[in-house]
Amino acid sequence: MRVRVGDYGVYAYTGSRLPDRTAPNIVFVHGSANDHSVFALQSRYFAYHGRNVYAVDLPGHGNSEGEPLRNVETLADWLIAFFNAAELKEVTLVGHSLGSLAVLEAAARHPERVSRLALLGTAVPMAVNDQLLAAAAANDHVAFELINGWSFSAKRLLGGNPWPGMWMTAQAMRLMERVRPNVLYADLVACREYTNGLRAAAGVWCSSLMLLGARDVMTPAKAARDLTATLRDVSVVTLDCGHSMMSEQPDAVLDALREFLR
Repeated sequence: MRVRVGDYGVYAYTGSRLPDRTAPNIVFVHGSANDHSVFALQSRYFAYHGRNVYAVDLPGHGNSEGEPLRNVETLADWLIAFFNAAELKEVTLVGHSLGSLAVLEAAARHPERVSRLALLGTAVPMAVNDQLLAAAAANDHVAFELINGWSFSAKRLLGGNPWPGMWMTAQAMRLMERVRPNVLYADLVACREYTNGLRAAAGVWCSSLMLLGARDVMTPAKAARDLTATLRDVSVVTLDCGHSMMSEQPDAVLDALREFLR
């Protein structure tokens, strides 16, 4: 599906299903240097089980036009503009990593538009390593290598893909290598400079799910403690995986979302 948000075209994967205006809506928001495809299993499942699905490509990512947005507050406003363009009155928001910050801020700014909120691989604040940021600023391939090495738990770096015949880390690398110059840097700056997380959490009125990786070194589970304590109505599920939980534990992520949205 394609819509226009401002001056630019935006792509959202719908599971190859036409929207049913009587069905509830769920919007998936990816993380840094990713696109809608990281939610392939989860988005397709819900599209065939009674929901309208919109797995968006953020500006400058995947099949969406425009420049990447360099702060979380602007990303949150962009999400609301996307809802308006797609004629979505109320949605469930699911965000991973940078996407989790964007959906948190959007839910706080527009509580009347968000019925449920799922934060995957999240942390407040979301620290970014200095070496990684410098490599991304230089468009150095080492930035992708660092992220790839840190995003997976140790036992998954050498194999163990739940999708037979697929090489997990190589697949993640190819996805990041598709991004345009300076996109990763913009994403990492947005993560690093976001300071409104706890204030936003205090303004969220809907039920929330936090899905964390026990072996996540990008956004360690302990870095989400203050966020957990601030959200009013929150469930926490911890999976045996690293930051790239939709790759390492796709079925467990889906099961947690199914239970949350039941």
